[in-house]
Amino acid sequence: MDYGQKMFTTKNLSPQQLSAFTALILSVPIALGIWFIRPDWIIALVSFVITFIGSYLLIRFVLESFIYRKIKLIYKFIYQTKASKREETYYKYILPQKGIDEVREDVEQWAEQRSAEIEILKKNEAYRKEFLQNLAHEFKTPIFAIQGYVDTLLNGALDNPDVRIRFLENAAKNVDRMVNLVEDLDEISRLESGQQPLYKENFVIQDMIRETFESLSIKTGAKNIKCSIKKGCESPISVFADKEKIRQVIINLLSNATKYGKQDGSIVASIYKTDGRHVLIELSDDGIGISEEHLPRIFERFYRTDRGRSRDVGGTGLGLAICKHIIEAHGQTMHVRSKLDVGTTIGFTLETRKE
Repeated sequence: MDYGQKMFTTKNLSPQQLSAFTALILSVPIALGIWFIRPDWIIALVSFVITFIGSYLLIRFVLESFIYRKIKLIYKFIYQTKASKREETYYKYILPQKGIDEVREDVEQWAEQRSAEIEILKKNEAYRKEFLQNLAHEFKTPIFAIQGYVDTLLNGALDNPDVRIRFLENAAKNVDRMVNLVEDLDEISRLESGQQPLYKENFVIQDMIRETFESLSIKTGAKNIKCSIKKGCESPISVFADKEKIRQVIINLLSNATKYGKQDGSIVASIYKTDGRHVLIELSDDGIGISEEHLPRIFERFYRTDRGRSRDVGGTGLGLAICKHIIEAHGQTMHVRSKLDVGTTIGFTLETRKE
């Protein structure tokens, strides 16, 4: 009984079913009326059949010629393409089999997809505007500085040897900053477009981390920051990756940890095997930390949690973005954990050694 009611009350009637159902509703009372006027069951049956067939054909013609023609146009609008032969077959034979509710569900699904696409476009547009503003600001700062130094020299300071040398040195520093910025942007573009191939090999990740600690020892030593590998993580673990690209990632992470690390602080590297196929590498510092609202955006280009302080310590603002692109090019992910005045941990995964 319940199943019969469910089938009867279903809304997903095709045009044929809807035409037949409507024709039946019209034919039965007409046939009964004729039978009451003239109680002859043959005449009543013939009237029922003629009325049913005529009503069915007329209603189906109206539905398919007017309503489903409009629905066909809606589907063409949804897909926004000239119909191929396959699509024309769909519109001609499959679409008319669909119930109105099925068509409604298709349109609602399309509307939801469009809404999601619009939201993504809005976010991308906001990101693009912010990126261009940041890019203009990053270039404007060194350009204006260089312009100021050159104008001062041309206006008479060129004759003063001390001023001339100092201003030329400062101008050269800003030129270097612009060169670094362009190189970082170029690297990100090549990573995004896949134009920078990866040369993967097996290597011991602990050895690379120690080499990086040594290469940046002057920077870390200036703040008396102690760099070490966490106890229990010293046993050699081999990974399969582009060695120089991963070296660049570790250098960037270590440089950031040094910039924002506290005096007499520490930086600790941790290496773990996870599921037998991946290795987790993390660098932790006990520096100023990052507030929670900034964490989702720290891998964006030029994003700085504290613009003034970040610019004072140097860098292009692209280091973490480059790291993220390199790790994603390896098919892996990066993550960050941080708390203000406690410290920051940034990590990533790599594939284990390939035989």
